[in-house]
Amino acid sequence: MMIRKKNPGFFLLLIFLLTTTFTAAMCIGRYTLSAADVFRCLFHIGELTEQQMTVVWNVRFPRILMAMIVGAGLSCVGVCLQAMFANPLVSSHILGVSYSSGFGAALGILLFDHYLLIEGSAFLLGFAGMALTYFLSRKNGSSSTLMLVLSGVIVGSVFEALTSFIKYIADPEQKLPAITYWLMGSLAGTSINDLMKGVPIICLAMFILWLLRWRLNVLSLREDEAVSLGINIPRTRLIIIVATTCIVAVSVSFCGVISFVGLAVPHFARMMVGNEHRQLLPASLLMGGIFLMIIDTMARSITASEIPLSILTALIGAPIFAALLRRTGGGWDD
Repeated sequence: MMIRKKNPGFFLLLIFLLTTTFTAAMCIGRYTLSAADVFRCLFHIGELTEQQMTVVWNVRFPRILMAMIVGAGLSCVGVCLQAMFANPLVSSHILGVSYSSGFGAALGILLFDHYLLIEGSAFLLGFAGMALTYFLSRKNGSSSTLMLVLSGVIVGSVFEALTSFIKYIADPEQKLPAITYWLMGSLAGTSINDLMKGVPIICLAMFILWLLRWRLNVLSLREDEAVSLGINIPRTRLIIIVATTCIVAVSVSFCGVISFVGLAVPHFARMMVGNEHRQLLPASLLMGGIFLMIIDTMARSITASEIPLSILTALIGAPIFAALLRRTGGGWDD
């Protein structure tokens, strides 16, 4: 296991980059604002136009803050699941939650017109997928890592097929484009109400996972070694599964399916700080927030029509990830 000494300067740099990225994202858009204008709008200082206040508070602030929180949350999910399964290729898709939440959103769009019902459907189906995965993995009162992975693959395949069926029967003029766009991920239309509903759940789940950071180190060991260190493996796994499901389900219900973040960002962080989760987890949170804010800013600024997030996360993140892998050889084997 690669462990590097704690480097406070690196975390201060990440915090500076997070703040700088947030400020730049608030300034950039079709209606350009200066950093001073953004600061005055956020703190209600001086004379401000109604247009400036609307752009800052109703359009950009909720969207950018949601991007930061969701990016941090998905990165946290990737770190925790990779530790739990002791596999660097694991992401939020492994338990089938992304697929079941996506199916819930597609079903909600097909059946309902109210935004709240669509979000609720995605959230509830996400938990239903997690519960089904956990139920299928249980054998003789216990659940092994292999059974969780196989059950997640099965559940994910079923819900992916059901989503394809929903798209097949959906109205091609109205419902199908909405379903397709949602499943590709977007933060357009994020409001303060969305922040009030979604952010507390994601932050609470991340805090729970933060409390388990030492146990994440132990879970990376062999099961007999983890038990000898006094870790209740089934209970710890269940807590991780429920907390990560909360993050993924809320993210999908408000933002759609955003790929690649939970897989790639933990690797970026691991290359920088090593495998020790007391350093890896906060580094991944900060880097995930920075990454998704940059992607979202590009998505709404590059072209007149907004680009879905999952397209950019893959097209931009994958080459960078590949270059880092080629340069470092993965970093975690040093």
